[in-house]
Amino acid sequence: MTLRSRITPLVAAAALAMPLYAGPDPDMATARQALDQYVETQRLISEEKQAWREAEQMLHERIELVQEEIESLRKKIGEARSNIGHADEKRRELQDENETLKQATETVRGRIGPLEARVRELVVRLPQPLRDTVKPLSRKIPDNPGDTSLSLSQRYQNVVGLLNEVNKFNRRIVIASEVRPLPDGEQAEVETMYVGLGQAWYANLDGTRGGVGRPGSEGWTWEPVGGLGPEVKEAIAIYRNEKPAVYKPLPVHISGGEAK
Repeated sequence: MTLRSRITPLVAAAALAMPLYAGPDPDMATARQALDQYVETQRLISEEKQAWREAEQMLHERIELVQEEIESLRKKIGEARSNIGHADEKRRELQDENETLKQATETVRGRIGPLEARVRELVVRLPQPLRDTVKPLSRKIPDNPGDTSLSLSQRYQNVVGLLNEVNKFNRRIVIASEVRPLPDGEQAEVETMYVGLGQAWYANLDGTRGGVGRPGSEGWTWEPVGGLGPEVKEAIAIYRNEKPAVYKPLPVHISGGEAK
């Protein structure tokens, strides 16, 4: 092989290799830039998909929560409507009851005046010890039922309280110290034994004078009875357990008559 033939392949090989070392290729840079943009785009798409999946999950959870709240509100609305119905029914019942109470109050108000008048008449007929007991109550009974500052309940309390005291007195024996005029005009201290509100006997302190008493339309009337003083004193002593119990007859007035 000649020298010329050896040099020609080397030149050809050098010529073929020259483009590889000729500097940057614009097309290659563009391709690389496009590849980088593609990779970045795929990365952004993946991130957006992940973000959307998370947002979608949160949205579903929020929807479920809102649906539960709606259901709860519907239930509460139903209960409120039911309660309103019961409240309306209860209000009607209370209105009816209030109307009944108003009618009853008017009926009671119309009766308290005559009842107070009868109680005032009764007080006049009570014995003095009992009148003293009920005086705080009797003073509160108005003379004019239409002109009083007392409430209806207070007026009834006064009447009931007074009648309770009268009932207690009428169910027991009461011994009271009193001052009573004697037939000779002198005032003497006496002991009086009341048997309820139907009958009473009195005797002066030394037992020399005595008499009987009974209720009347204008109050109690007292009548001296000769020789009754010792009997009354002994009866009082027996009641007080100061003497042995014995049968002790005392005069009793019945319908204007006298019984022993």
